[in-house]
Amino acid sequence: MNENIRFVIITGLSGAGKSQAVHSFEDLGYFCIDNLPPQLIPKFAELASQSGGKINRIALVSDIRGGEFFSSLNEALLELEEVGLDYEILFLEAGDDILIRRFKETRRRHPLAAHASIQEGIKEERRLLASVRGRADKIIDTSELSPQQLKEEITSLYALDGKQENILITLVAFGFKYGIPLDADLVFDVRFLPNPHYVEHLRPLTGNDEEVKEYVWKWAVTHKFFQKLTDLIDFLVPCYIKEGKPQLVIAIGCTGGKHRSVVVAAELEKILKGKNYSVISECRDINKA
Repeated sequence: MNENIRFVIITGLSGAGKSQAVHSFEDLGYFCIDNLPPQLIPKFAELASQSGGKINRIALVSDIRGGEFFSSLNEALLELEEVGLDYEILFLEAGDDILIRRFKETRRRHPLAAHASIQEGIKEERRLLASVRGRADKIIDTSELSPQQLKEEITSLYALDGKQENILITLVAFGFKYGIPLDADLVFDVRFLPNPHYVEHLRPLTGNDEEVKEYVWKWAVTHKFFQKLTDLIDFLVPCYIKEGKPQLVIAIGCTGGKHRSVVVAAELEKILKGKNYSVISECRDINKA
């Protein structure tokens, strides 16, 4: 079994925030499955181990919605141990009064309250979950936590390798003549920079060519702008992370999206990767006429 897999089993009381938790794990890049019957957990773990590293972070929700199947969770955990897969159990709970209020506010029925009150269903669920709660690696009481606070707690516990993996930054170099990217969160206009398009021998080249890079960077205004840009990005990105934003799209535009925007976006990508952020980049209009 692949020892590099991080395998988290999310369980706990109905209404305690498991759905919110799994969304938080998705934002951290985990492969997530909600309401997986326990008998399938070892089979899925085996498939993940054979994925060649493509699936190496997994978060599964297994709870009493599985009905009689949930009683086999302990056997499934034992099977994982027998094949040498390390797993972690995250158990979510809350006070009875909080759970009752949440069920009433959402008008959802407690899974164990088909023929009983919500409070009786919660009591029975606590009894059924007592053994798995005792095996939990981490117990989070969500009674006083907002969804954002729960996400922050999960991020602090399960983001990997000390990297800023809880946000993905996408850089898009584009041309204003072709329209602003619809999904852009931040848009920066670099059309005020000296334009290589008006230098005849640079016109057919792109911002990926050294001569164009040298031309764009030889001006003091470029360096001054870029310093202010990076200062602003350094301020904003941690704020977005704190607010729980999973993805940030930064669009940098010039007239045609072929020269200046490409140069600036490429340099910004280096800076952000140097700060250990996950970054992908796109030169949307670089090949357009």
